[in-house]
Amino acid sequence: MSNRSELLRSITISPETSVKECLEKLNKAGVGILTVCTPDYRLEGVVTDGDIRRAFLSGIPFESSCMEIACTDPLTAPAGCGPEEVLALMDHGKSFTVDQLPLVDSQGRVVDILLRHNMCFCNESTPSMKAVVMAGGFGTRLRPLTETLPKPMLPVGDRPLLERIIDQLKEAHIENIDVTTHYMPEKIIEHFGDGSKFGVSINYVSENKPLGTAGALSLIEEPDTPLLVINGDILTQVDFNAMLAFHREHDSVLTVGVRQYEFQIPYGVIECEGAHICRLKEKPVQKFLVNAGIYLLEPEVQKMVKPDEFTNMTDLIEALIAMGKTVTSFPVMEYWLDIGQLADYNKAQSDITNLDGAEKEDE
Repeated sequence: MSNRSELLRSITISPETSVKECLEKLNKAGVGILTVCTPDYRLEGVVTDGDIRRAFLSGIPFESSCMEIACTDPLTAPAGCGPEEVLALMDHGKSFTVDQLPLVDSQGRVVDILLRHNMCFCNESTPSMKAVVMAGGFGTRLRPLTETLPKPMLPVGDRPLLERIIDQLKEAHIENIDVTTHYMPEKIIEHFGDGSKFGVSINYVSENKPLGTAGALSLIEEPDTPLLVINGDILTQVDFNAMLAFHREHDSVLTVGVRQYEFQIPYGVIECEGAHICRLKEKPVQKFLVNAGIYLLEPEVQKMVKPDEFTNMTDLIEALIAMGKTVTSFPVMEYWLDIGQLADYNKAQSDITNLDGAEKEDE
């Protein structure tokens, strides 16, 4: 066992591992996959980031065994497989591309794990996606703070929120970024310039009039990769590359980041059949999936946005559903906060110390 890599040992779990433990281990490892093995490393299955998120959407209890959600017939490669062959398997071994590939010996035991981003022959000059940050809103609910600054430029901790978003995009290897502007654009442009000092390339898209949450997409150059769209008032630690993998796995034209929202009804709820009471629930909690303001869309969707026309992202979603296209929900289980109101902004200020501290520990 000692000849196996530290990475492989860190992502190997037993079949008895719970879904909750898988989530914790995935977050710590940060490579998007766990190998489920017997004590002698015989492969029983794999658990991916996408498997965890699908379990959440399906309501599978997180106390369940990981084998309830694991893929028991995963894509693998034989030990000693050459790099070109490995990349071909990653690209064509399934109906969607994969970024991690276990290597197994003749007895089905895992000997190594290969990651696409670590393979020197992988063409890293080709971006996997581009991004648009919607930063044109007035931020009226945050007045008086937004009387002198646009909402995305409000400081969260020691730097503007928009700088945190751009840094997160860079960490995900997304370096071509469009920023839509309308309210006080000069404040944003003066701070970021062309983006070079932040390690990215920024193009500014000016809305002469408010165009909604999707209308400004008609003003950007047509992308040749999936396009990540994020509202400029979101503080989150969501894994953008995991979202892309989820998007590809489901062959989606548009993937919507969703967040679970819970609401407790402050009264006892009575259910009746006619006049007869059949059930009483004391202050039940209702759970909903709400829009998290993060989207991933294919180039064909961007083409649907009509020039100079007010369009919300919800309009696009409804149109795609009506056309029978695949629109997918991606549960955001990482930290997420919409800084739209003063109470939320104040919460962000109290949360950011812990978030920054956790990032430094991971480094």
